Amino acid sequence: MLLRLWDAIKAGYLRVIAPVGDFLVARRVSPNHITTVGTLCAIVAGAIFAAGHIRAGGLFLGITALFDVLDGTVARRTGRTSTFGAFYDSTLDRVADGALLGGLAWFYAVDPVHHNEILLGIALAGLVGTFMVSYTRARAESLGIDAKVGFMQRPERIALLAAPQGIFGLALDGWLLAGIVTLLAVSAWITAVQRIQFVHTATTAADEAERAATPASPPVIAADPSLADAAARAAVSR
Repeated sequence: MLLRLWDAIKAGYLRVIAPVGDFLVARRVSPNHITTVGTLCAIVAGAIFAAGHIRAGGLFLGITALFDVLDGTVARRTGRTSTFGAFYDSTLDRVADGALLGGLAWFYAVDPVHHNEILLGIALAGLVGTFMVSYTRARAESLGIDAKVGFMQRPERIALLAAPQGIFGLALDGWLLAGIVTLLAVSAWITAVQRIQFVHTATTAADEAERAATPASPPVIAADPSLADAAARAAVSR
């Protein structure tokens, strides 16, 4: 039920931003430029979070998140997909993730009202977990495995960082934000573990199949030293 609801929300969002995509495609805007602008917007949103303006940061992120979607769409529709473009997009996604969760960590570290060392630690754990989600997929792809599994991927992370904050801000004395940050941290590590397990299953099956297909080498029989000595003496006697 929740999965169908999320799919419907994504489909509706894509329909809303479709005219923006058409505009960018018509003007042949570089997908890498769109990626750069989206990352800069995420850095600004992280700074807004760090300054304690949680609702404003969520609204800004929600509005500018369209750049995170449109770079790939524009690249495909204009035939400008490239290996470097995929690398560049993935790299700057990590910068954006770091800026957003780093901004929330800074907020919990310095805000005079909502300062909380536990939530600071949770935000930092979420930051590391988010990087682990991306790293495990990248390492899996280097092994030829598509490990795009897990229930908390990047679109879901951006939605959770944007929508609740943009609507509710620091409602319930900030406990709603604390719950979102905790959910992001826990789900990131669960997703990373899911990907590790997925790769373990895939590689174990491949290794077993390779071993089964490789013929066993014949056993090596060690020479009897006494027989070697006897042969040497016989050669000398001849």
